[in-house]
Amino acid sequence: MELEKRPEGRPQEPPRRSDPEGCVAAVIRVPVRIVVLVLVVPVRMAWDMLVVAGRFLRDTVFRPAGRALAWLGRVLFVWPLVGIWRYAVVPLGKGAAFLGRVLLVVPAVWLYRWVLTPAGRGLYSALAWLGRYLVVVPAAWLYVWLLTPMGHALAWCGRGLAWCGRGIAWCLGMIVTGVGAVLYWTTRVLVVLPALALWRWVLTPVGRVLAVIGREVVDALGHAWRIAGYVSRAFGRFLGTLWRWTVAEPARWAYRSVLTPVGHAVRDTVLRPLADAGRAAGRATRQALAAARLTVRQTRADVRRALFGEPAKPRPADRREPSVAEARTLGSSTTALTKD
Repeated sequence: MELEKRPEGRPQEPPRRSDPEGCVAAVIRVPVRIVVLVLVVPVRMAWDMLVVAGRFLRDTVFRPAGRALAWLGRVLFVWPLVGIWRYAVVPLGKGAAFLGRVLLVVPAVWLYRWVLTPAGRGLYSALAWLGRYLVVVPAAWLYVWLLTPMGHALAWCGRGLAWCGRGIAWCLGMIVTGVGAVLYWTTRVLVVLPALALWRWVLTPVGRVLAVIGREVVDALGHAWRIAGYVSRAFGRFLGTLWRWTVAEPARWAYRSVLTPVGHAVRDTVLRPLADAGRAAGRATRQALAAARLTVRQTRADVRRALFGEPAKPRPADRREPSVAEARTLGSSTTALTKD
């Protein structure tokens, strides 16, 4: 215990580690991390590529296919089953429940309440009376006058046997104790102490070294996986930039600067005049066909008129009501129907 006070301006030195774990970790840390990094970087890049491909397939193939299969399943299975359940099974179940209640439950309840319950009560009373006078009374007499004296006699014999058993048990206990003590010290000297020395002086140091190595390997795997992620991300960005500047941007420039003006020029100089000419030709054709149909219709009407004459015009029916003078009167026997 330190009795002197430390100066205020002097910083306290960190405690030094005296165990050999620090030097072992320092010796194996750098080589293990280098080897693990070299092994993990290709695995991480392949993993990232698989992840990107899986997301693309999920968004473009699996998700639409899943939605289509879900809709097809609803159409083929869910909706028919719901309709069968709602309009067939449920009404049949309700009808069967009503019939079962009327034909089974109600008669069973009536039979239990008015037949089985009174019969059971009477049978229970009869059996209780018979059991009391045929079983309980003889059993009580047998217990009092026969079993109790025999039990007392057996109890006295049991006490003597117990005293003899305690003596025999004490003798056996002494023998077992001695044999156990001999076996205990023999096992301790021949097995326990060598095993304890082996555990303390051999297995424990080896286990500590292996634990340090395992921990360093796990830490190296974690660092290598993170570094491989950074490398894979940088490589992916490089590929994306390379694709952008070698394919996407030239294609966009060609579409904007070459294909779009050429398409507009072709549309304005070729397609639009052809479309106007086509519309004009169609309009003229429709007008010619309409004039031809009108000419044919007039010619057919002239031929029919020349062969069969003018068609008879239908005479319009007189639907007017009779006037007051033509209507039936009270002072005359004639009516509007018999009057000339």
